[in-house]
Amino acid sequence: MPDTDIRKLDQATVERIAAGEVVERPASVVKELVENSLDADATRVDVAVENGGVDGVTVADDGAGMTEADVRAAVQEHTTSKIRDIDDLEGGVGTLGFRGEALHTIGAVSRTTIRTKPRDPDDGPAEGTELVYEGGAVESVAPVGRPAGTTIEVENLFFNTPARKKYLKTRATEFSHVNRVVTRYALANPGVAVSLSHDDREVFATTGQDDLRSAVLAVYGKEVAQAMESVEARALDDGPLDAVAGLVSHPETTRSTREYVSTFVNGRYVTSKLVRDAVLSAYDGQLASDRYPFVVLDLAVDPGQVDVNVHPRKMEVRFSDEAGVRRQVHDAVEDALLEAGLLRSSAPRGKSKAAEVDVRPEPAAGTTDSSGTTGPGTDESAATAGETASRDTRNRASSPADGSSSGDESASRPGMDAEASTSAGDDGSTAAADTEAASTAGSTTVESSPPTEEGDASSTTESPDWGTTERRERPTDLGEFGPGDSRAAGGWPDPPSSSDHAGPSTTARDGVTADTDADRKFGGERTQATLTGEDATETTDYDALPRLEVLGQYRDTYFVAASPDGLVLVDQHAADERVNYERLRAQFEEGATAQALAEPVELELTAGEAAAFPDYREALSALGFRAERTGDRTVAVTAVPAVFRKTLEPADLRDVLAGFVAEGADGEGTVDELADEFVADLACYPSITGNTSLTEGSVVDLLAALDDCENPWACPHGRPTLVSFPDDEIEARFERDYPGHGG
Repeated sequence: MPDTDIRKLDQATVERIAAGEVVERPASVVKELVENSLDADATRVDVAVENGGVDGVTVADDGAGMTEADVRAAVQEHTTSKIRDIDDLEGGVGTLGFRGEALHTIGAVSRTTIRTKPRDPDDGPAEGTELVYEGGAVESVAPVGRPAGTTIEVENLFFNTPARKKYLKTRATEFSHVNRVVTRYALANPGVAVSLSHDDREVFATTGQDDLRSAVLAVYGKEVAQAMESVEARALDDGPLDAVAGLVSHPETTRSTREYVSTFVNGRYVTSKLVRDAVLSAYDGQLASDRYPFVVLDLAVDPGQVDVNVHPRKMEVRFSDEAGVRRQVHDAVEDALLEAGLLRSSAPRGKSKAAEVDVRPEPAAGTTDSSGTTGPGTDESAATAGETASRDTRNRASSPADGSSSGDESASRPGMDAEASTSAGDDGSTAAADTEAASTAGSTTVESSPPTEEGDASSTTESPDWGTTERRERPTDLGEFGPGDSRAAGGWPDPPSSSDHAGPSTTARDGVTADTDADRKFGGERTQATLTGEDATETTDYDALPRLEVLGQYRDTYFVAASPDGLVLVDQHAADERVNYERLRAQFEEGATAQALAEPVELELTAGEAAAFPDYREALSALGFRAERTGDRTVAVTAVPAVFRKTLEPADLRDVLAGFVAEGADGEGTVDELADEFVADLACYPSITGNTSLTEGSVVDLLAALDDCENPWACPHGRPTLVSFPDDEIEARFERDYPGHGG
């Protein structure tokens, strides 16, 4: 035999490698044993773990059970009763397990005790069998008295592979993985009574009454169960799925993590991005980009149309017709939400609420209501109203009230509602639009509103590209947390009174309001003042950022600036988000400010969140959440973080806790990382958004604040704050190196 460096591995090494593919952590053991119990037609499955499963895992069922001969064969390598040959595998697997590796590989890295008794023994003895399997070898076999079914105890996990045991995570993290596995199979099998206990404390227990909503109640709680809508799509056409069934939550009942989006294929839990995206798309924009609903959805499909053997842990599947699956799932969920009246034609909820319309009863013909509006009548009355409005307009434009100049202006733009273009008169009444003046070609006289007795002026009305929604101009006051921070008053402050600005009224062209000197954006003489009262310099030197000369805004979303090396675009939202993030992070490092609530707010948690709460209570406290456990599944929040001159909602505690559970906070370092993600998300809320017009002074101040940041080049989520276009690149695009253009 020729010399070679290639050799066959010994059996012990092969077993350890195979065990590594199947058994990664305690949750892997739980998954394999629960699947075996369900395949054995159990009506009850009880799971108990100690110290997150590191110190022990026990799975007991009332399934078919095994004889002594069965259990002796079951612990051998690649033995199974699920399939017989390759034809069964290629024809589609209908059971959860089929590889014949679970018991053998678990026993190879632990001490495993199996006690089992067949449910209906034919000719065998009435007693059961106890088999002890340790390190890949059978230690003992003996008869034992027990009821029908199987109980498997796994101890000393990874006792002979210390390297693997060394890399197990914290108790809380390992248990969160165990809880995830048991929860999924409890939801996938509502006809089976499933229970989970941790350190002798019951986490949840389902009734096994074949009621999915009851299972959701046991796992997620009453609040979530009441917010679920049924999905029932049977005898589907135009795709491989035979049925789509389950529950999906209302668009308002969400979490900030995908943890609660559970999808199954023929009762097998799988992580399918295809199915998840189809479900989310069915909400038709009702969900914000960072919110996920509660979903329990099972897809029934011919086993021959899906491959479950594409992942070592059988967590992924491949469909023969992915486009058909996406279409069928989307339609089934969308139909359920439409039937429940939960879909609207707007963008994400809370993001596109229409401006409130002032609705008044229509006055009788020929009469005038308290607002000065004349009711339907003769043409003469309409003409009189038009003449009066035109005269009032001219009078106010030439002689503002109290002698003050008109600096806060609005004009009727093309396509605008008449109601949005009306202005308040001296007595607070509303004048009808001058239809004759509106139809005149050329420029339109801008009508300004005098200040009220308190000195406030009417807010500027703009017409965005997408409609006629009334919109206030964003403030330029940087405040404590930078530009765009307006959370103190629960909304944007009113613009300054017209009396605060000097200068005559201006004229708008083509129906677009012209700005006064104090409120102009960019262009013309650069005499814009900063918030400190100083003139804004045309070119500014920075410590970190390049030397910049602000030229203007592009699409009300990006600053355009010239640098010594070329052109620079600055994303105003990303820049402001970076400024807010670093200031907020510094505040949390000094100690989060917690605002005590007048009355404690009680929250219901899911089973997993409730089990994890004691482990992450200190981390929540460091963020400013103070809470006490008041029941097995409830906590009372007594204080919440106070940031950006506002306090967070007590319910935000659930999102943060769910994030800890979903990501698996492994030790203090990872907890800090997850807390940092929370701070980054907070920084996003008050930051200037796109489609926001800014004055030059606020741009200069924002760039100065960005320059002071530790990392001014990216927002806390990793997006760049600015992009530069070098001179040579611009010149190359314009082909200025073409012969004849020398230099």
